[in-house]
Amino acid sequence: MSYKIDEFDRKILNIIQSDYPIDSRPYAVVGERIGLSEDEVLERVNRLRDEGVIRRIGANFGSRQLGWRSTLCAAQVPEERLDDFVAEVNRHEGVTHNYLRQNQFNVWFTYIGPDWEDVEATLAEITERTGIKVLNLPADKMFKIKVDFNVKDNKA
Repeated sequence: MSYKIDEFDRKILNIIQSDYPIDSRPYAVVGERIGLSEDEVLERVNRLRDEGVIRRIGANFGSRQLGWRSTLCAAQVPEERLDDFVAEVNRHEGVTHNYLRQNQFNVWFTYIGPDWEDVEATLAEITERTGIKVLNLPADKMFKIKVDFNVKDNKA
């Protein structure tokens, strides 16, 4: 389901993706840039979040630069056990993404921990608690890309 946004919403979304103001009043800064008050910007951001257009607002850190370790994980989960398995995976703070795929390995997720021991222990705990083996697929080489959605008017 698509949600109707106007030109101000588009401007706000384009700014807060990668140019979020580091300021004690970031929405006032955004408002100054686009011609709205701080309250108007905050109201729009809250509405966009409530409608599911914005999933989260927060910083992204380079886990490798901080000395943390990440891995891609996959599991073969019977359909009748999906909800329980996903609930177990998602209860761990280091899970950053979790996807259902049409594949024999139907659940894929990423996990970040402070060190390899934490990563391995957490994956072992998930396996122990669910009885489902988690495939650990750490990257040999990282190819990180930056993704911004240039929010444009979609009128034909």
